Amino acid sequence: MFVDYAKVYLKAGNGGNGCVAFRREKHVPKGGPSGGDGGKGGTIIVTADSNLYTLQDLKYHKSYRAGHGRPGQGARKSGADGRDVEIKVPIGTVVLDAESGHKLADFSQDGQHFVAAKGGRGGRGNATFVTPAKRAPRYAQPGEAGEERNLFFELKVFSDLGLVGLPNAGKSTLISKLTSAKPKIASYPFTTLIPNLGIVKYGEYRSFVMADIPGLIEGAHHGKGLGHRFLRHLERTRVLAFLIEISDPDPRATYELLNRELNQYQQQFEGKPRLIVLTKADLGTEPADLSLPDDIPVISISAVSGKGLEPLVNTVIRMLTNGK
Repeated sequence: MFVDYAKVYLKAGNGGNGCVAFRREKHVPKGGPSGGDGGKGGTIIVTADSNLYTLQDLKYHKSYRAGHGRPGQGARKSGADGRDVEIKVPIGTVVLDAESGHKLADFSQDGQHFVAAKGGRGGRGNATFVTPAKRAPRYAQPGEAGEERNLFFELKVFSDLGLVGLPNAGKSTLISKLTSAKPKIASYPFTTLIPNLGIVKYGEYRSFVMADIPGLIEGAHHGKGLGHRFLRHLERTRVLAFLIEISDPDPRATYELLNRELNQYQQQFEGKPRLIVLTKADLGTEPADLSLPDDIPVISISAVSGKGLEPLVNTVIRMLTNGK
């Protein structure tokens, strides 16, 4: 199950209390203070793991608690430290503070880690408070409380080519033909409800990653049709492919609608390389006047018959290589 969003409560461990104790040894009737320090509380660490592709574990494990530090003991024995907790997330995960919305971490590499909640410091035992004026202190320091916070985890997939289009524009059919991905395909809108990733292989050892996100509708940048949930998966895409049905009565208006939704969601989309893909060429002919922007490559394809797929892949490879 693909899960790309989760809210999680974290509670780091409290530090152990320092100990008040005095030496009680044979032939030493008035031994000095010997209280040990408390152990530090466990810390919660978030780590990126390239073997993960979803936030499913966080979705159903809504809280994480680290272990508390143990109190100090006599004979200057320090308490044991609390158990640390590690939360593993996929590469592409962003961590946000639930209250302020501030971004705390953005995982882009395997093994990258972030201390999400720091354990409390252990209290000092009375043996550490000895001074020339106070030879037998009868107090110790309590342990500090561990941090606690609520965090949002959002997954933004990495891809080379992102497919953008209205519902039922043929995105899922295309990714199923060019990659080994097996998305649900049907003739009704919103068949795709989660992003699908596939690897397009070319040459002997080369490939690029294609992402198919659910169809966009007008108002997606406001969250309509779960637009926010889908659009964020295009933020890290290198090239955008706008898929428009070849039978669309006004392809220019459809392109401008899709482009507007992207730009109103985030201005960074304006500078991304892009191409227009006219889909379902087996069901119609390309209009004589498309009225599409002259500076954007336009390719007609039929994912069913295979028409235009090789020129499409070659164009994407060129754009990924040249950056435009």
